[in-house]
Amino acid sequence: MAETFRLKQVIVIRKDLKMGIGKMVSQACHACLDSSEEVRIRNPNLWKSWHSEGAKKVVVKVQSLEELLDLKDKASRLRIPNSLVIDRGLTQINPNTPTALGIGPAKTEDVDKITKQLRLL
Repeated sequence: MAETFRLKQVIVIRKDLKMGIGKMVSQACHACLDSSEEVRIRNPNLWKSWHSEGAKKVVVKVQSLEELLDLKDKASRLRIPNSLVIDRGLTQINPNTPTALGIGPAKTEDVDKITKQLRLL
């Protein structure tokens, strides 16, 4: 029987940047932590609930900056916590390049409104 998660977080990675696997993982971690920390500070009860049910995370991909920024805009309009990762440019990416987006944790049905159509990384 599949477990049902009331809450989840989605991490969105830009594939058009051709980042190495380690770089993608690093950017995903930044997005996860930054967005999660925002929720922990602003809504500790929601964060505790998400954490206690397993802290579900789903990692998906987009093919452009425009797609990434569109998702950020949609999440913000729906008041879903989110965090855009801007790379400092110390390794593979030019400085000030948006690389990833953390969305949530938030109610699964709310996050799905803007991310359900995205393909898994």
